Amino acid sequence: MSDTQQPRVLIAGAGAMGIVSSYHLALSGAAVTFLVRPHRVDAVERPQRLYCYDDGALKAYEGYELISDPATLSPGAYDYVVITLDGAAMRDPDGERLARAIGRVARGTSTGVILGALGIELRSWFLSVSELLGEQVTNGTLGIQCHPVAGVTLPLHAPTDADLLAQADFAYRHCWPLGFSVDDSAPGVAQRFAALYSANGISRCVIEQADEKAAGVFAFFAQMAACDIGGWPSPADIDPDSDFWQLGIAAGLEIQGLGIFGEAGRKARTQTTAEGALQFWRGWERDMLPLDLQGFNRFHHGGKVNRQDLQILADCIAQGEAEGTPMTATRELHARQAALKG
Repeated sequence: MSDTQQPRVLIAGAGAMGIVSSYHLALSGAAVTFLVRPHRVDAVERPQRLYCYDDGALKAYEGYELISDPATLSPGAYDYVVITLDGAAMRDPDGERLARAIGRVARGTSTGVILGALGIELRSWFLSVSELLGEQVTNGTLGIQCHPVAGVTLPLHAPTDADLLAQADFAYRHCWPLGFSVDDSAPGVAQRFAALYSANGISRCVIEQADEKAAGVFAFFAQMAACDIGGWPSPADIDPDSDFWQLGIAAGLEIQGLGIFGEAGRKARTQTTAEGALQFWRGWERDMLPLDLQGFNRFHHGGKVNRQDLQILADCIAQGEAEGTPMTATRELHARQAALKG
């Protein structure tokens, strides 16, 4: 554990989520160290340039440390470890090795782990592989939309400064009242981390009830898949009675009804409608400007983390069938989205 009053945070991964979340943690006074693969060292060791769609300014992010060999990590050296891999990468062999390495660093200490990877029963898998106590590990989600700039072309909307954007390594939009969320699966870790993150005064971390969050998040992937098979249309142009939207809503209802989500899922199921969900998307699109919502989603969910998204649907199907539910809509949605990816 840190021998100073400055909280020490290890960020596993230095992609968009790792860079943007740790930038705000650094603003909160945390000492940040990145754990990256060797091929990422050159790109990350120089100061990072962040374009903020909120104010059109270019931010400089520096002053962090960098480690590329997990074997050099000292047990108990960090107050928190934030894992920023996606759910599919987490279950890959490299992700499993990372889970074991973090277990070695955090086991028997007061280190808290924020698991940013998404997947059905992924926290249980992580606890098993890392051999950490449940009270040490909570799920975390970045509420800021962010993307790398190089190689990513999104539709531009005023007042985006295209010249400044082109100079950035990453860009982000903070469109919601929260910038990060953790669930209450490890209440002590969640409370302490939320207080640390929120100390920056710019971006806030909130604590959500684990079952409610899971029921909402995983059903939302069905709506995201529907947008994918629909060609990522603007929500303003989506007919709530269209085939692809109705399929996404039906699949989401099946997912909310899974037994693993308990009463929270059953309650969410009674509140979900095609029109109501679409109204949320339309508001989200407006609030995201000047970052183009569906351009971002096409890049992120249609490409970068699509393997994770497809795996979530597949795992929901398997879970439902194990519970005796045919998951007809979810199976069709998964098949149609998978067919798009060849």
